[in-house]
Amino acid sequence: MTKTYSEINEKIKNGSVVVLTAEEMINFVDEHGIKVAAEEVDVVTTGTFGPMCSSGAFLNFGHSDPPIKFEHLTLNDVKAYHGNAAVDCYIGCTRMADIKPFEYGGGHVIEDLVSGKPIRLKGTSYTTDCYPLAEVDTEFTLDDLNQAILCNPRNGYQRYVCAVNSSDKTIYTYMGKLLPNFGNAHFAGSGCLNPLTNDPDYETIGLGTKIFLGGGVGYVIGEGTQHSPSNRFGTLFVKGNLKQMKPEFLRGATYEKYGTSMFVGLGIPIPILNEGLAKKTAIKDEEVITGIVDYGIPRRDRPTLKEITYKELKSGSIELNGKKIKCSSLTSLYHARKIAETLKNWILNGDFLLNPPAETLPTDTVFKPMKLTAELKFVKDLKKDAEICYDDCDIKVVAEIIIRKNVNHIVITDRDRTLKGIVTSFDITRAIAEDKDHLSDIITKRVFTTKDNEPISNAARKMKINNISALPVLDDERRVIGIITSEELM
Repeated sequence: MTKTYSEINEKIKNGSVVVLTAEEMINFVDEHGIKVAAEEVDVVTTGTFGPMCSSGAFLNFGHSDPPIKFEHLTLNDVKAYHGNAAVDCYIGCTRMADIKPFEYGGGHVIEDLVSGKPIRLKGTSYTTDCYPLAEVDTEFTLDDLNQAILCNPRNGYQRYVCAVNSSDKTIYTYMGKLLPNFGNAHFAGSGCLNPLTNDPDYETIGLGTKIFLGGGVGYVIGEGTQHSPSNRFGTLFVKGNLKQMKPEFLRGATYEKYGTSMFVGLGIPIPILNEGLAKKTAIKDEEVITGIVDYGIPRRDRPTLKEITYKELKSGSIELNGKKIKCSSLTSLYHARKIAETLKNWILNGDFLLNPPAETLPTDTVFKPMKLTAELKFVKDLKKDAEICYDDCDIKVVAEIIIRKNVNHIVITDRDRTLKGIVTSFDITRAIAEDKDHLSDIITKRVFTTKDNEPISNAARKMKINNISALPVLDDERRVIGIITSEELM
């Protein structure tokens, strides 16, 4: 038994179409079976609302008088990319404002624009005969623009991993703040509501597929970047008219000590053309599987610790190594359901017809990592032996070692070389000035550390953001095996 797009669209026009959300389809199939569902249900709607870092907007301002050809421009102090026509630009959601980094970025500009707020445009030009204006400082709103096109080169991930952190330090990632020693877990995606989860073989999704995007109508315009179907990590390239969208479904976001992004609402209708699609759209959270990945390992091929279902993830906690870990979602299930329900109502009201894709998404794309042509250096390549004193050592002995060895850092350990703290030459100077006698009075116990296989760039970043000049190097048992300082990095 098969249906066609034209038959379903005819039902939409005459008001006889049967539409269910993906969650409703699960219950319908449980009660009536696949065959009846394929006969009676015409469309299943899906939805997701989560951070989509590969998002941005193309904007056209129109020509000023006299005209300008932008070379550099900012929108609310967020740099936008000009390298196209004179008064076109692209603003990406992860670009942060120079004056408020980590607080405001391109995603917030887009949200403010859709909210109707005025945006300050500042631009400069090197000037030409036909574009003589050198500088612009003005304000505009969404209505003032000729075109405002939301463009997401990578959206609608088929699934996401669950992120945890095995290290002894809190880390800040695009999966949120991950507490040390498996202190929490974060995941994303709406599971059984996720669009590509309901059509995993891309039978109905491809070039020209009409979708819900940001509260308005959008279209799939191809495979997304990093599209990796063999691993069930398919992605979508989508676009839509910002002037139709709503701030409820386009929200600027800030990630602590990571950067900015934007939450994007996406919903795709799946036409039930055959029994196979009826079965696929009835997928349950317990059938959607992903991996728990250790983000505490600073490398691309982080280890997958365990496979887990979205039913477990949505429960609020997961089990890992015999430990119960609190688990939170970066995706709003409330908004995902609202998107699926809104799309359902559009179709039921005859306001949204389905488009057959001109071309379906490829299923054989291979995701390739970046090729590095220069040798990557690691901490083990630059570390040196650490000067060590025990935690019961006299301050005078520590001072003598600093002078004799001409070093600025003394690592404090117990007699098993387990890290207890660090003392600097400045600490010794302070001890003398403040007449302190005991090492415990001046030792820094909260120490940032590194390991042999951490890239040098990671170590340098730790020093920079924490305003420190050295990192003890530890093995897996937290024993000190060396030190790397700002001198080695320089």
